[in-house]
Amino acid sequence: MASRRVVAGIDSSTQSTKVLRVDADTGEVLGATSAPHPDGTAVDPEHWWRALSSQTHDLGDLDDVQALAVGGQQHGMVALDAAGEPVYDALLWNDVRSAGQAQRLRDQWGAETWAREVGVVPVASFTLTKLAWLAEEHPELAARVDRVLLPHDWLTWRLLGRPDEAVTDRSDASGTAYWSVTEGRYREDLVSAALGHLPRLPTVLGPADQAGTTTAGAIVGAGCGDNAGAALGLGLRPGDVAISIGTSGTVFASTPEPVVDPSGTIAGFADATGGYLPLAATINAARILSTTAGLLGVDLGRFDQLAQSGAPDAGGLTLIPYLDGERTPNLPDATGTMLGLTRANLTPENLARAAVLGLLCSLGSALEELGRHGVAARRLVLIGGGSASTAVQQAAADLFGAEVVIPAPAEYVALGAARQAAWAASTDSAPPDWPVTVAATREPDQAGWADEVRGRFAAARSTMHGV
Repeated sequence: MASRRVVAGIDSSTQSTKVLRVDADTGEVLGATSAPHPDGTAVDPEHWWRALSSQTHDLGDLDDVQALAVGGQQHGMVALDAAGEPVYDALLWNDVRSAGQAQRLRDQWGAETWAREVGVVPVASFTLTKLAWLAEEHPELAARVDRVLLPHDWLTWRLLGRPDEAVTDRSDASGTAYWSVTEGRYREDLVSAALGHLPRLPTVLGPADQAGTTTAGAIVGAGCGDNAGAALGLGLRPGDVAISIGTSGTVFASTPEPVVDPSGTIAGFADATGGYLPLAATINAARILSTTAGLLGVDLGRFDQLAQSGAPDAGGLTLIPYLDGERTPNLPDATGTMLGLTRANLTPENLARAAVLGLLCSLGSALEELGRHGVAARRLVLIGGGSASTAVQQAAADLFGAEVVIPAPAEYVALGAARQAAWAASTDSAPPDWPVTVAATREPDQAGWADEVRGRFAAARSTMHGV
C-alpha cells in the first residue's frame, strides 16, 4: 500500500494560530493543535511565530509533511526595517486608528476611482490606511520602513528562513488597497503617496505556485487571506454564499468576475483559486453573543436556550450591535444601541434573542448588498463559532428566507490552506476535491415576524446613524 501523503494547513487568526495535519488525497484531518495570541489590535508579530512554533517544535512534529501553507488574518500592517525587525507593532484589521487617513484617501481619489481601479474603497481596516497613519503620526518610524508584509506573508517568510524576497498571493494582496484586482499589479504610486517612499513589497504568486521549501524540505504554498482560505476549505460552488460568524463577520462568495462597488460596502477581493471573492465584513460578530451572555451571567449553551425561548421578534427589542465601531457600514466610532425597551419586554430571553437578531440583521444588510451586485444566494453556508448556535441557525433561515447549510465544525481556513498546499505539491490544474460534511440544514419557516424585524432594524440604524 502506498504511504499516506500528508499536508498541513496553518490558520493565523486574530485570536490564535491553528495547525491541521491533513491527508492530501482524501482531506481527512489527521491532527489539530491551537495556541492563543495576545488580545489587542496592535501586537508584536513575534507572538504569531511563537504560537506556531509552540505547536510544531520548529516543524519537528511535521516531519512527515509534504507541503504546507498559511491562511492568515487580512489587512494587518507588518512594517519592517532593513534588518527585518518591526518598526512598530503590527496593526491588525480591527484597529481603527487610521479612520481619518481612510477618509482622506477616499476624498483624494474618489470612491468610484478606488472601486474601478483598485477593487476596494479604503476603510480603516486596509493596510494602505495604516501606512498613511504611520507616516502622519510617526514619520521617523515610517522613514525606516524597508519592507511591508501582511500577517500571512510574514509567517511564510519566517517559515522559509527570512529570504531576501518575500511572497504573498492574490487574495491577501487584494486586501491592502494598493494591489489592483482589476489589473493584477501593485499600485506603487498609492504606496509612495501614503508612506512617503516605496518600500519592498512581496511578490504576488499564483494560487498553486510554490513559495519555496522549509529547512525540513516541505513545500510551502503561496498561502492566502483567511476568507479566501475558508472559501477554498468549504469548496464553495456557484450560488453558495458563505456567512462566517467569528471574531469578525463576513459574507462572501467565489465568482468568476470581479464586483465593483463604489460605496465600499463590498470589497472586490481576489480568491485563492484564480477567481474573485466579493466580500462584505463586519467588525462585530460572535462577540455580540458572548458579550450578551456575559451580561446575563450565563454560558453560551444557556444563552442559546434563552434566545430560543424569547419572543421571535425579541418582544420589540432592537439591538444595533456596533459594540466595537463598525466597518459595514463604515462607522468606526459607532457604539451599540438597544431600542424599544419596556418593563414588559426587558427579560433575559428577549435580550438574548435581540442579540441574535441584531447580529443577523447586520450580516443581512451585507447579504442584500451582494445580491444587488448580482451575486445570487441560492444556498447560505453558515460557518464560524457563532454558527454553532441553534437559535442563530434557524433565525438565519427565517430572516434571510433561504436554505441555510451548517457544515460540520472544522477549521475551514486551515483546511483551505492545507488544500492549497496539496495543490502546490501536485501538477493538477485544480485543487484536490475534498468532501465537506454537512451537519445540519435549516429551511425558512415562513416567519411572519421576519419582515418586521428587518424593517425595524433598518429604521433604527437610520435614526441612530443616518445610514
